Amino acid sequence: MTTLAEMAVEVLTTADGRAKTALAHRHAASWRDARAGEAPEIAIGVATPPLRPARPDRPELLPPREVPRRRPGSEQGRIALLHAVAHIELNAVDLHWDIVARFTDAGFPPGFYDDWVQAADEEAKHFNLVCDCLEALGSHYGALPAHAGMWRAAEDTVDDIFGRLAVVPMVLEARGLDVTPGMIGIFEKAGVDHAVAALRTIYAEEVHHVAYGSKWFHWLCGRDGLDPKPVFHDLVRRYFHGALKPPFNEEKRAEAGLPPDFYWPLAEETSPKA
Repeated sequence: MTTLAEMAVEVLTTADGRAKTALAHRHAASWRDARAGEAPEIAIGVATPPLRPARPDRPELLPPREVPRRRPGSEQGRIALLHAVAHIELNAVDLHWDIVARFTDAGFPPGFYDDWVQAADEEAKHFNLVCDCLEALGSHYGALPAHAGMWRAAEDTVDDIFGRLAVVPMVLEARGLDVTPGMIGIFEKAGVDHAVAALRTIYAEEVHHVAYGSKWFHWLCGRDGLDPKPVFHDLVRRYFHGALKPPFNEEKRAEAGLPPDFYWPLAEETSPKA
């Protein structure tokens, strides 16, 4: 019988976004059914995930500085913003399945896999919601260029589960909590109700994903007798190629288990000097 790790690799090696997310939903449902005792047990197993997931021919992937910037006040600008969100969500689907497949030897209890399968399932939903919004506006995922650097955090932390948890959910996804309310405001002002509804769903569920990262990062540190805060700071300095930029959504970050003394010291280190 197929193991969870093999299911994860099957998602990672599927290129088309809609096909990838359909498979993600199917495998997540199978895992949940097995965990609930409603289907035969599924072993975690061992598999070899690809260094990079399969991707469709479009969008064209460009270095971050070469991705055209469009003002969100126009419809074309709002389409570009949604396209960027769809690209982020597709990468998030793969990031969560990758953590399932890549770190099966790290000694996690089954709840670790429950959380990341759930997160991957929700990211698949988010991708499809945003694609539906793009199509309602006469566009589609792949119609515009996209950021080529989205997978860098995964490649940098390919052998470091501490680093993966620190950078992906606790930095990158936490950043989503900071910026999504502003995006919701852009689409509210424009009266694009379907995009507002999609982004509100994403905003509510991303809190859980950041919380999973914080939970399992603290679990690892506790198991290994480490102080989480300085370990987190060291890992972000090592692996995160950018600045932690305020303003921060301190309320939602706290809800997700990220206190200010985790991220403010890093922001102060990287903020421009007066």
